[in-house]
Amino acid sequence: MAESQLRDLSKEFAKDIITLCRKLKQSCVEGALLNQLLRCGTSVGANVYEAQYAQGKKDFISKFEIALKECNECGYWLELLHETGSLSDEDYSSFNEKCTNLRRMLVSSVKTLKKQS
Repeated sequence: MAESQLRDLSKEFAKDIITLCRKLKQSCVEGALLNQLLRCGTSVGANVYEAQYAQGKKDFISKFEIALKECNECGYWLELLHETGSLSDEDYSSFNEKCTNLRRMLVSSVKTLKKQS
């Protein structure tokens, strides 16, 4: 159940990030920053999905750890865009909350998986 929820939330997050980047691109936000946000924001879900076909427990855990790193990086880019005035308080608050929730789920999942190893 938790894995399915994590897959769903990470995919929704990726779709929201894509929409946000399209919106910010129209506002002439620096393309390099948007590319970084787009890459890490969509990578979270990609790694969670990829974990489904991991080649073993260690590979499965590794995919989740990579997803966690990408999620953490996404938080950095969101914060940077907010602090430079490219991302409104409202958008930042919403995306930061989603990012934090995903991060918590990933941390919890990684800890649980490592205990089971």
